[in-house]
Amino acid sequence: MAKKAKNSLHWSLKESTRRVIESLAPAIQITVGALLAYSLAHYGLNHETPLLAITVCITSLGFSRDARPKRILQTAIGMVVGVAISDLALSVLGSGVWQLGLVLIVVLLAARFISGSSAFALTAGIQAMLVQLLPVPAGGVFIRTSDGLIGGLLAILVTALIPRDPRGLARTDANKLFDFFIESLNSLRLALRDVNMDVADDALRKVRKSQPLIDNWRMSLDSAVAISRISPFLNKYRDELKGQVRLMRGMDLATRNLRVIVRRVDFLLKDGTPRPYLADLCDQLHSAVSLMREGLNDSEALDNAEQELLEIIRQLDPKRFGIADQIREASVLLLLRPLVVDLLCASGMSEDDARAELPEV
Repeated sequence: MAKKAKNSLHWSLKESTRRVIESLAPAIQITVGALLAYSLAHYGLNHETPLLAITVCITSLGFSRDARPKRILQTAIGMVVGVAISDLALSVLGSGVWQLGLVLIVVLLAARFISGSSAFALTAGIQAMLVQLLPVPAGGVFIRTSDGLIGGLLAILVTALIPRDPRGLARTDANKLFDFFIESLNSLRLALRDVNMDVADDALRKVRKSQPLIDNWRMSLDSAVAISRISPFLNKYRDELKGQVRLMRGMDLATRNLRVIVRRVDFLLKDGTPRPYLADLCDQLHSAVSLMREGLNDSEALDNAEQELLEIIRQLDPKRFGIADQIREASVLLLLRPLVVDLLCASGMSEDDARAELPEV
């Protein structure tokens, strides 16, 4: 029991450290943005306590994996709208309990109209309530709306000028997916060679939980592409990011096919018969996908992976292995065909050209 608790503590410490390291760049970006927003409002415009300039900037940037300028702008606009509604209500209706309730419900509904995020609606509502409850600053109620605008503008500015290394995050997410994919192919190889049901069952459990790996890569890559359009420091990487988008889309489809193949293999092995030829194909795929992973940083590796995949795809004919009349066995081989097509598309080949390489069955 003590050993189990120690392992649990070690895992928690490792995950916490990882989160701190991954959050370092966003934390610096948020801090710089908040300080700039405060300085502009306080020293530039003589606003005594520009609370909303800071809070709008911090909330708009956030620690979300989705760092797209569109998402940041949407958050900032929603919060400023909430502050403006609250300021307007104060100037027209005054303050009181019923005014508080009216402003809150209007802001919550307006936020839901702007964004589908429930957390965003609550954040906008909190900002509006701060306006209602805090003393009116010198200069009038709409000073706080201008502070909110400053916070939103600074959030967009630091996104462009102090990007939080979205390329690095996208590459990290890509490596996590490739780690999973390569590990799954290795598990399939062992299971098919040794009829190891424990390995097959474990691979099946893991493959069912693989979708977040794709979702994270897609989100971080979308953010990197979007930021590269407005950031002078990342604009030069746009072609590289477009290539990674193609790679991600192909790996997305290949991962979906991999799930089906793992389920089929898990069922097939119940007869206790080893399939060394399928194990060999998985070994070849393992080598090709490992090269594709290197292709994140080296385009030549993708070319080499494409050549290996072409050698694999030309083998995917049930007649080659004498199983054309064995439906259960041939089904696994046939399922490998769309997976290899997807991998070829990820490596840079067009779908039509990849399908043209398939042997007739």
